Amino acid sequence: MAKTPAQRIKKHGDRAAVPQHHLPPVINPTATRSPQNATRNAQNNGNLILIAGVVASLFLFWYVHLLTLNQLTQLTGGLAMPDSLPGGFDTAYIGQLHGVMDDAARGQLNYVHKTAGTLFPLIFGFTWLLLIGTNVTRKQLRWGLWAVPLLFVVVRLWGNVAVDSVLASETPDAGQVALASGLTVAGWALLVLSLLAGAAVFFLGAKTPLQRRPQGADSATQPKSP
Repeated sequence: MAKTPAQRIKKHGDRAAVPQHHLPPVINPTATRSPQNATRNAQNNGNLILIAGVVASLFLFWYVHLLTLNQLTQLTGGLAMPDSLPGGFDTAYIGQLHGVMDDAARGQLNYVHKTAGTLFPLIFGFTWLLLIGTNVTRKQLRWGLWAVPLLFVVVRLWGNVAVDSVLASETPDAGQVALASGLTVAGWALLVLSLLAGAAVFFLGAKTPLQRRPQGADSATQPKSP
């Protein structure tokens, strides 16, 4: 068995060879850590989340409006789903849909509303809130821009429920149809306004640039050589 350093010294005295233990070197001792680097890393992480959110929003928009709702027109003789009508609809149009949509078709539309139709406004709204929050420093302006995607999320989810209720009713009244139509039009309008708000933030650079430190600030804090 290997002897301990104390046992070597007891047996051999000063001639004992005691192994020297050295601490491992510091990992990357030349790396500099500063508040600026921490801010830059946080911005990079936020940009990655924004990119992922934008990609997911684009995919869900394509899946809901350009793929699924378009495929459902095969069950209605070419009539578009109420969600796909930015200009709204009236009682006569809902009556036409009632004449061609059976329970299976209405069930498929309801399933779309509960899955991708719910995920799209939620992910889009979160992404736009993050985009505005990380690029706009003025509090009043930030809250004003936040109101647009927040309203879009509420109106869009409410509109999904209203459309399902109208199509589920055998004889929907004019008030229900007007509510569902108004929410659909408002949802499309708020989506466009949200896109314009995001474009304004991105292209106009609404974020206030970080104030640069004076040139003599670093030299003033460093100790002077004798």
